[in-house]
Amino acid sequence: MPKSIGTATDPEILQELGGRLRGLRKVHGLTLEEVAERTGLDRTTVGRAERGDNPTLLTVIRILRTYGRLSALDHLIPEPEVSPMALVRKGKGRGG
Repeated sequence: MPKSIGTATDPEILQELGGRLRGLRKVHGLTLEEVAERTGLDRTTVGRAERGDNPTLLTVIRILRTYGRLSALDHLIPEPEVSPMALVRKGKGRGG
């Protein structure tokens, strides 16, 4: 992995994601088969995700839910912050 995720290539980021998913599985003491059963995914799909083989977002969501880590998505894509100026502009558009 490069020094910063911000300078990583797409394949490097996918590999890192896969390694983290594999690490979570091992921390939980689960086999690929157990994760597949709990997620409703095929064992091959789970294995590909752990190798960073371009998993779908749905696959990642199901795996994170299995590990109780779904809240990690809040950090991935946080709620957008509304600036005070945007609120003022929005209020003016309503006749305020």
